[in-house]
Amino acid sequence: MPIERSAATAGHNKPEALYEKLEDRILARDQQGASEVYYDLLRAGRPLSEIVGEGVRIHAPFTHVPYHERIDDGFVNFVNNDHCLLSARATLHLNKLVPESCAGLPMAQTVWYIPTGLDIWNQKILKAPGHYARAPGFSLPPGPPPKPQVFWPDQEPERLSGPLEERLAEWMTRVHRGQVLEAYRVFLGLMENPAEREAVLAQLVFAGLIDVQDRSLYNRSYTTGHKSFRARATVELGRALGWENAHQVVYAGALDIAVGPRWYSLYEMACNAITMFVEGEAVHAIPYRGTTAREQALLDNAGPLGEAEGAAFIETVIREPEPRYVEALTRLLHSGVAPRKILDALQLGAAEVILETQNPTGFSLPQHCYEYLNTLGWFWDDFRHPQRLKLLYLATAYLNQAAWHQKHSGELQPVEIRAPAAAAGLSAADILPRVRQAALALDGPQSVAWTQAYLDSGADRAPLAAELALLSSRLGNDPHNQEIGLCLVEDYRKSPRDKLLLACAQHTAVHRKYGDPLEASRRFGKAMGIAPLQ
Repeated sequence: MPIERSAATAGHNKPEALYEKLEDRILARDQQGASEVYYDLLRAGRPLSEIVGEGVRIHAPFTHVPYHERIDDGFVNFVNNDHCLLSARATLHLNKLVPESCAGLPMAQTVWYIPTGLDIWNQKILKAPGHYARAPGFSLPPGPPPKPQVFWPDQEPERLSGPLEERLAEWMTRVHRGQVLEAYRVFLGLMENPAEREAVLAQLVFAGLIDVQDRSLYNRSYTTGHKSFRARATVELGRALGWENAHQVVYAGALDIAVGPRWYSLYEMACNAITMFVEGEAVHAIPYRGTTAREQALLDNAGPLGEAEGAAFIETVIREPEPRYVEALTRLLHSGVAPRKILDALQLGAAEVILETQNPTGFSLPQHCYEYLNTLGWFWDDFRHPQRLKLLYLATAYLNQAAWHQKHSGELQPVEIRAPAAAAGLSAADILPRVRQAALALDGPQSVAWTQAYLDSGADRAPLAAELALLSSRLGNDPHNQEIGLCLVEDYRKSPRDKLLLACAQHTAVHRKYGDPLEASRRFGKAMGIAPLQ
């Protein structure tokens, strides 16, 4: 039975016994068992919103960490961010982009992953099983796995008084100071008033968007925008479920914003760039705040960005050292170009960095940078937050940093993309299976080349975008990677640019895979009788 794609809540007759069994299998870290329960839920005709909500409820207490770094005997180790919530967000959109028979596949990948994504802190020190418990020859002792640990218990709301602006500022202060539970309690209180909720959600995502590290070369301990991804997932899942049904989503997503470490120095640069390059003033040791009149005026720019002008800007951002990108961005803004058009150009620049990355282990910065730009685009379109221009400076800096990280680490390898000679005379319908075969064979150059052949055919791009979305859904074991494919297709659907589809083909085929990346989709295909997935 195909999954109900509606975001409407399930209502009555929820199969509690099945959800209890799902919880039992997830907490037992049983991927196959949890997946079998999911198939039963599909056969019972349960709606996606209900299944997603229950999945978040089950994992929410166990996907927080006390800190996103560890110092182990003098060595700094990164503790990963939660991919379970991000995968659930991707499910909301991918299920609408794939064929109806495969609409349950994105959530199948989420359910397959969740048992391996619990208690990452203990995974990293080899005290729990899962996706991140990696060490040569490591295996847990026989018997049931240890129960996943809850580091941040759920809380009751704290209701502040005063104007909304002051209450939001108090929440942000607690986030900045790393007062995790105190900030979370205030956030719960802020969410109680429906009339204020959109402003509260905007501030939540803003707090995630400003938290990006200021260096990355030779680092593994960094935040690559994950807090903004988690905040966006909180917003989109909460809206889909209805806020009256979304407390576990808020618990899973909002609490982490204050968990350390927190990096704001890149955003501080963006603030100072406004003072120096927009206001034309020197930065002094005095307190600054808010959005200036000139900054607001530039936010309201509506001018176009010409193709040649945009290409020159991107070349500066990804090829030239700092601070030339700051000067180039400022020139575009002062010439009247709409900031949103500049953000579209930055997405093309990030897609180029993905295309020029050939090593499967080299996608961390490019893929996260692209998702950051995708998230900022969503934020720009969804909220009228006054600090968006500062975020545009930050995003430009992030892309420059990602490109130079790739250059200095030997990952940036410019490529010439050409359709295969064998494509001559083939129809688009003949080319599409070759895109699929190359991606499933993890052959990046051929996947990109056949995608180019499809584009050269002049055929409708919609089937190609749908095929790439399906391929992103099929290749699993770390569903954050399938979210990158979704981001590229999402942005293509908003503003058709062929390079985004080429980058999607490249990333989907080449990014690092874990285990058998097709296992979950094969199991889903066999269980649900979908022959092409088997």
